[in-house]
Amino acid sequence: MAGFLQRALFHNLGLKVVSLLFAIALWMIVARDPTAEVEIQVPIEFHNLPENLEIDSASFTEAQIRIRGPERVIHRLQPSDVRADIDLANVQPGERTFDLTARHVHVPEELQVVQIIPGQFHLSFDIRATRVVEIRPRVTGNFARGIRVAQTIADPPTVTITGPQRRVQAVESAITDPVDATGVMTRASFATQAYVPDPLIQVVHSTPIRVTVIMERAGEGNKTE
Repeated sequence: MAGFLQRALFHNLGLKVVSLLFAIALWMIVARDPTAEVEIQVPIEFHNLPENLEIDSASFTEAQIRIRGPERVIHRLQPSDVRADIDLANVQPGERTFDLTARHVHVPEELQVVQIIPGQFHLSFDIRATRVVEIRPRVTGNFARGIRVAQTIADPPTVTITGPQRRVQAVESAITDPVDATGVMTRASFATQAYVPDPLIQVVHSTPIRVTVIMERAGEGNKTE
């Protein structure tokens, strides 16, 4: 019996010693690496939105994500290392509530997602629409006594916009950035840009707009701005 125990103890002794030393070293590394938590705010990324649809929500969602893991990894963590993804492949026009769970959040190895705020969020979707609308120039400035704006001309006079159908249909016109016509006595032209105040509507192929401002003396003609 004693011989059996001796053989079992000393069989592959070198390998056993190496394994023991490795286990001790690993334990010491883990023991010296305390756990830490950090909170990171990241935008929620939306993927695979059908081509004929637009997100019809004025505010886009961000997620507040609390992450736990080894302190050495937490200290190296960058906001770009954390990502929250939502797949929109099967959405239809209308409203929908989405769950946001740890399976939607991508973090580096050794880290764990422990909290997500919000756990749900709400979006609405509408069919994408395109429309041509008039451009209305905005003119500002201090004019000489008796001088006023008689006419403004935009070139090109219209612009194409696109976005959620409901919002596109509600747009009466696009407007330009303010044009300062201070000191103009007869007429002058200015280069500017046209836009629609609704942040969910885009101008298609935006190009500079040339606004011509024509002045007149008060009392002359019946033209108005």
